Amino acid sequence: MTLTAPAPPPVGIDPTVVGVDPSLTGTGIASSDGWCEVHGYKRPRTKDPGITQLDHPERIAAMTHLLDTVYNAIGKPDLVVMELPAVSRSGGGAHERGWFWWELFHRLITTDTPVGLMAPNARALYATGKGNAPKGAVIDQVSRRYPAWTTEGNDNAADAVALMAAGRDWLGHPLTTLPKTHRAALDKATWPTLPGDPR
Repeated sequence: MTLTAPAPPPVGIDPTVVGVDPSLTGTGIASSDGWCEVHGYKRPRTKDPGITQLDHPERIAAMTHLLDTVYNAIGKPDLVVMELPAVSRSGGGAHERGWFWWELFHRLITTDTPVGLMAPNARALYATGKGNAPKGAVIDQVSRRYPAWTTEGNDNAADAVALMAAGRDWLGHPLTTLPKTHRAALDKATWPTLPGDPR
């Protein structure tokens, strides 16, 4: 994979790009075909009375089911843009989140699906022009610039739409015109080499 791509590789007239914001409790998926979805499972809160954590067999079964659901929803687009994990994030579920991210990435690349990677601050920069923009600002900007994608105020869905839009822009098929401050995020992402790329 290359860190930057000054000239996008050749693709079809209307490439399909899917943005994915991986999460165990709410994976956002957005397709340039005009839809977005959120999939996840509810992790038990061990602090609640009478509630215990899922045992390991149940936990892996739930995560594998989510992995299958997300992978099947993505389909076979021309490009997938995944958000990189927020490595500074800690707390419960970090171990499971890491497994889910790597398993999804591995499944995509081993089935010849091109994958671009954007850090959370690059995704926020593309959406709002500010890398440290809060979730609400991303939701607002996505709903304003990409009204065809109904996120219903869900930040996971909004993040996925921003990732998808960035992928379309990198391919030379932007969904809308953005300022240079926003598009600077494209140089901060890791992009794949696509079939037919002469470089």
